[in-house]
Amino acid sequence: MSEPTPKAGTPRRSVHLADPRALRAYAHPTRMKLVGLLRVEGPFTATRAAELTGESVASCSYHLRILAKYGLVEEAEGGQGREKPWRATARYTEWRDADSDAAEALSTAVAERFFEQMTHAVETRRQLPREWREAEQFGDDIVYLTAAELTELRERFSALLDSYGERADDPSRRPEGAEPVTVLRVAFRNRRGEASS
Repeated sequence: MSEPTPKAGTPRRSVHLADPRALRAYAHPTRMKLVGLLRVEGPFTATRAAELTGESVASCSYHLRILAKYGLVEEAEGGQGREKPWRATARYTEWRDADSDAAEALSTAVAERFFEQMTHAVETRRQLPREWREAEQFGDDIVYLTAAELTELRERFSALLDSYGERADDPSRRPEGAEPVTVLRVAFRNRRGEASS
């Protein structure tokens, strides 16, 4: 089933990567950071990208062009040259059914990015208001599931998160006090059978 065509300026739900070249291109830390920032802060120019990432404008411009080549970003309306704005083409990137060394490398790079973001959140959480510190969650569970049940759990969890999805594209739908929150969706067969905490 194909996704409905989004209204102009609204990213589609997901972009699927299968080409090993695209997978390797996206695995670059700066490119993952740029796509993530565009999904939350975008559209923005290479100049603004440089301010947000600490990279040079030329480097950001280059990485944005590479991302565009593989359909992860595209030019937005207005501006020209390095001052043209870019936007993410989708809210999510998928490569689940890609079975290659490049897919494995991308999954590892994404896990490393998750770890970096979580570490930053832990290291800076004392700066948050108490209500946010109490609302955050760090933990894990071990549950015994079949592959079919894990698939069902993934779909149910995605549906729950989708109920908040319209807020990403339409700021007027965000309640007062709403902030961007990263929710990691990680579930894997635990071959060791041990909890991490």
